[in-house]
Amino acid sequence: MSNHEQHETAHRPVQRKEMSRRQFLSYTLGGTTAFMMGGAVLPMVRFAVDPLLIKKEGGNFVKVVEESKITAEPQEFKFKIHQVDGWYESEPELVAWISKAEDGKIFALSPVCKHLGCTIFWNTKGRSEYDCPCHDARYSKDGKNITVANTPLDEYEVDVKDGFVYLGPIIANTRV
Repeated sequence: MSNHEQHETAHRPVQRKEMSRRQFLSYTLGGTTAFMMGGAVLPMVRFAVDPLLIKKEGGNFVKVVEESKITAEPQEFKFKIHQVDGWYESEPELVAWISKAEDGKIFALSPVCKHLGCTIFWNTKGRSEYDCPCHDARYSKDGKNITVANTPLDEYEVDVKDGFVYLGPIIANTRV
């Protein structure tokens, strides 16, 4: 490139590329569409994500019964818990079979059979065992599986204080 050509290109005005009407309409309609879609989608995203952002409380214990009412013979006790599923709040009634072990320690078993989820009952056939009416599964007083079911009954975490028995979340059976 000669010196003269360099001088001419240096003094030329910068040429701007003009936007056509079609490009202007495309950009305007695209931006408007994106804005409107964002306005419709963002509330849905917040609706879906908001329950995940709420801080979860640890396993709460619920007062169930006076400690003096617990015997060596398992007894059925019903109690309610406060439950939140997303935005739906409820207070379902749960059941626990509570008794004292030979060492005097209180324990509580879940009434849900580990075979197919039916509700078990204590001593219905006079054998001092938990019996499942659905498929004749049987469990010992400690929740150990005797027949049909492959695993022992679950138990509740138990806390005894101020003369009352408090039950917490369900855990795997630690007694057998």
